Amino acid sequence: MLLRLAQHDPHAALDALAPVLDGSASALPGAWQGYAFLLEAIARDALDDEDAVGRALERSLDLAEPDGVVWWFLLHPVSGLLERHAGHRTAHAALIAEIRSLLAGTRPSSPPAGPRPPPEPLSGSELRVLRYLPTNLSAPEIARELSISANTAKTHIRHIYAKLGTHYRTEAVEHARTLGLLAPAGRILAQQSP
Repeated sequence: MLLRLAQHDPHAALDALAPVLDGSASALPGAWQGYAFLLEAIARDALDDEDAVGRALERSLDLAEPDGVVWWFLLHPVSGLLERHAGHRTAHAALIAEIRSLLAGTRPSSPPAGPRPPPEPLSGSELRVLRYLPTNLSAPEIARELSISANTAKTHIRHIYAKLGTHYRTEAVEHARTLGLLAPAGRILAQQSP
C-alpha cells in the first residue's frame, strides 16, 4: 500500500487496501483500520475525489477519537487534508485541531486553564452517554449500545449540553476533555505504532 502511494500509483494502493476497507481481510485492531482509512484518504486525494477523501478521513477520525490514537496522522502528515476537512461538517473538529497542533509543533507544554466545572455534576447515566459522544454514533445508535431508548439517550445528551454549557456535540466533547471527564485527545498509543 505504502509502496504504491510512494510510486504515485493511487489506484494500486486502493486495490491493496480494498480487503482491509471492505472487511474481507482478517480482523484488524481499530488503530490499524483507522490507518487504512487514512491511506485511502491520501490515495483518493491523489485522484481528486473530494467526496471519497472526506468519507475516508471521517472514518479514520471516527476510529481515532475514542482512544485519542493519532500516530498514523503523525506518520503521514496530512495537514492540508485535515485543514480542508475541518472546513466541512465533521464530528471531530477538536481532534483535528489537536492533530494539526501536534503536526505544527505548537502543542502547549502545559494545559491551558480550563473552563470551570459544571455547576451540576453529570449523573452516572449522563457520563455513560458522554463517553459515546466522541464517536460518530447517532443518538439512536448510542441508545442501542447502552440498551436504553432513543428518547432517553437524547434526553441525556440535552442534559449533558446544558450542564456543560454547550450547544454542539464537538463543544461538549472538547469541554468534557478539558474537565477530565473524557480521555484527552492526541494520546498516542506507542504499543500500536508500526
